[in-house]
Amino acid sequence: MAEFMPLILFVSVFAVLLSGYPVAFALAGTGLIFSVIGIATGTFDSAFLEAIPNRLYGIMTNETLIAVPLFVFMGIMLERSKVAEQLLDTMALLFGPLRGGLGISVMVVGMLLAASTGIVGATVVTMGLLSLPTMMKRGYNAKVATGSICASGTLGQIIPPSIVLVLLGDVMSSAYQQAQLDMGIFSPDTVSVGDLFAGALLPGLMLVGLYILYIVGVAIFKPSAVPPIPEEERRSIDQKELFIRALKVLFPPLFLIVAVLGSIMGGLATPTEAASVGATGAILLAISQKQFNFTILKEVMRGTTQVSSMVFLILIGASVFSLVFRGFGGDEVVQEILSNLPGGVFGAVVTVMLIMFLLGFILDFIEITFVVVPLVAPVLLAMDLNPVWLGVMIALNLQTSFLTPPFGFSLFYLRGVAPAEIKTTDIYLGVAPFILIQVLTIGMLAFWPQLAIWLPKLIYG
Repeated sequence: MAEFMPLILFVSVFAVLLSGYPVAFALAGTGLIFSVIGIATGTFDSAFLEAIPNRLYGIMTNETLIAVPLFVFMGIMLERSKVAEQLLDTMALLFGPLRGGLGISVMVVGMLLAASTGIVGATVVTMGLLSLPTMMKRGYNAKVATGSICASGTLGQIIPPSIVLVLLGDVMSSAYQQAQLDMGIFSPDTVSVGDLFAGALLPGLMLVGLYILYIVGVAIFKPSAVPPIPEEERRSIDQKELFIRALKVLFPPLFLIVAVLGSIMGGLATPTEAASVGATGAILLAISQKQFNFTILKEVMRGTTQVSSMVFLILIGASVFSLVFRGFGGDEVVQEILSNLPGGVFGAVVTVMLIMFLLGFILDFIEITFVVVPLVAPVLLAMDLNPVWLGVMIALNLQTSFLTPPFGFSLFYLRGVAPAEIKTTDIYLGVAPFILIQVLTIGMLAFWPQLAIWLPKLIYG
């Protein structure tokens, strides 16, 4: 019976999670209940529970994780400063004369919002409220419009500075050190959040390029689905004024993104320091847009506190769960299962990616990052996989999961704000081409790992 305890624990925690009970309490509570059962049956050593205070102290003193509330603050403040609204209006006028121009503008704005906020739900809801009515009014095909918005909204998963990458970077760093210690390397190398940011940059931009290429393809082969802005409306727009307006609207968020990412990749600041620059820059941007006062600041602070509290409470619950799981010998069970899969390293990676993809239907990225990644990443990294490549693959995989019917989170976010005349089947069919693009990108990254590895090596050596 003892050898089955890790698997029973794993199945039980997912059953509790699916019941709708709060994630943090489900993780910690299930772990503690099983530890009591284990102590009573003699299958669990209570010494593992004595490590909980050290784990909690480690979370409290982890400087990298301070970046989380700062990036959340930056994202919520930018959302309140009407940056998205102004960007979308201006980019729509700029690209509007082209067939598919509105779709391209949605992708560009989605990319900028992803790099600015890093919050998938906020991006999809914002883009859905602002751009979907405009696209439908211009005669866009409902499938193309909804697919573009869902896909652009998920870019916050992969384009740095993404909160997913901050959390994943911290977890991958611990997993990489553990894998090296298990291999007998007692002066282990480290992998940082900055490495993961640099690794995700090229695949993220490549993904945006492929999205835009798809919109261009629709414009060529099915022009009626993506019509341009009517000519009479274009005549009323002064092109010179439009160009100046575009520069004014694009410069602040671009400057903020470059300041945050540039300071990290240039080695001038840690992710935490860069996040504080981003938070300060978001406040200045809100002031410049006359969208800053005490009421807005209070709302942003409340939203930041709620999101950050959720993240850290889940991290504490996941730490308790992982300790109990290891106490039952769960890490050895995972290692044995993955090592004995047919296909060796390739089979292990494919299996883990498939499991994470399916879990992405029912769990948020935070739960997957804190619960699943610490269990499987050390085993995969001990198979001599590059930690940056693996981290970017996981991020892309979760992004694809959030976009895939019938349970993708991005689809639910858009369904919640889309007008009644937009059918759910339109949303599902609309994201299908973008899912194929995601799968193509994952395949390209699997075939050419240098897409993720080259830039971090160039910057950090």
